[in-house]
Amino acid sequence: MDKIKTLTIIFNNEISQQQIPLFRGAIIDTMDNANILFHNHDEDNLRYSYPLIQYKRIHKNAAIVCIGEGTEAIGSFFSSYKSDICLGQEPVHLEIKDINANECLIQIWQDMFSYRINQWIPLNHNNYLKYKDIDGIVDKYAMLEGILTGNILSFAKGVGIYFDQKVVCKITDISASRLTRYKGVELMSFDATFKCNVSLPNHIGLGKGVSIGNGTIATIDNKSEEK
Repeated sequence: MDKIKTLTIIFNNEISQQQIPLFRGAIIDTMDNANILFHNHDEDNLRYSYPLIQYKRIHKNAAIVCIGEGTEAIGSFFSSYKSDICLGQEPVHLEIKDINANECLIQIWQDMFSYRINQWIPLNHNNYLKYKDIDGIVDKYAMLEGILTGNILSFAKGVGIYFDQKVVCKITDISASRLTRYKGVELMSFDATFKCNVSLPNHIGLGKGVSIGNGTIATIDNKSEEK
């Protein structure tokens, strides 16, 4: 069985979605020689694997979600914890509200699990043009479901899990879509609900920009999601 540990640190401090990159930078600045998992790059190159430490806005509050190896690396944050940071030019006193440690059994089931996903960025410039050219909503959903399936497979690969059965995703609703600036480029982002036959950890990210809070999922009444 493939169980993955997660650790979610939620702070009392409220932040906006736009402040998440500033929050990420501020946390990294508090540590000397931060582990590469905190920022996914070193002096020579980028770490292209799935981010195992992700910076979030959960219920409006600043949060850090650690996955797999990230749950061990977070120890260096606590060992040099500094509560006074700057979000851009704004001084902020960080207060930890809650720390949740969990294990999730990541596998394919016969049942489908329900999730919400917010600020999901599935499309790059090229496939956005293809998406725009599709007339039927059913075909648009089918394209997005294929990308979402790929995002889940990328997450699984990033934590060392490979499925021997087919991953199935069904988007049940898209409640919002908007243009979002990511790495200087305007891309389409979506808020949606979907069902999937894979049990996934709460608050992980899927798609582009997951290290700064994009594509964060939340489970919906998944009674057997965490084991």
